[in-house]
Amino acid sequence: MILLKNVTKTYRKSGDAAPALQEVSLEIRDGEMVAVMGASGSGKTTLLNIIGCMDSWDRGEYFYDETEVGILKNNGLDRFRRQHFGFVFQQFALLKDYTVKENVELPLRAVNMPKKKRHELIADMLKKVGMEGYADQIPAKLSGGQQQRCAIARALVTEASVILADEPTGALDSKTGQEIMDLLTELNRSGKTVVIVTHDEKIAKQASRIVYLKDGRVVGHLEG
Repeated sequence: MILLKNVTKTYRKSGDAAPALQEVSLEIRDGEMVAVMGASGSGKTTLLNIIGCMDSWDRGEYFYDETEVGILKNNGLDRFRRQHFGFVFQQFALLKDYTVKENVELPLRAVNMPKKKRHELIADMLKKVGMEGYADQIPAKLSGGQQQRCAIARALVTEASVILADEPTGALDSKTGQEIMDLLTELNRSGKTVVIVTHDEKIAKQASRIVYLKDGRVVGHLEG
């Protein structure tokens, strides 16, 4: 379970304060699929980055099951992030000179895993997302949907229990975007917790719950 209590985050630039999150309290249950909606600048991506331990916060508490995330430091925080979270981005974030297989392998390079086991795990993940025939292709040779499937395989390869997706369909046409949503829904049904940031209400309505943000505050929930 993910639990945020009164989490506040303010960015400062040239002495000016820009509140990103204000007293956000939120619970995400294990195995839930949650969509986060709000206008640009409402704090959606900041919230996702804090949940995924990619950003810090100023005040408040964050618990993941029994772990108080705020007290984790440096290498301990890095290990915790790799263990629990997989990330999917709007623009795929693939390395253009790496093959599909090499891109998926990236998160595994930080852990001490035998090469044979790494390759077996990568093959399994590519099969799971329907990309088993593309292991040696580079991203430029793939469609947008195929690139996003590669990115999802990379998110899954560490066997993370939580998938955090920031506008995962935003760079795709509606048909391909729905195929990616079908894949994320399938992963959720298999037991993964999935949190999606989106501007698209049709995408959000496929989640079990929608969380609405406005000006850095949670202003409502809608159960699916």
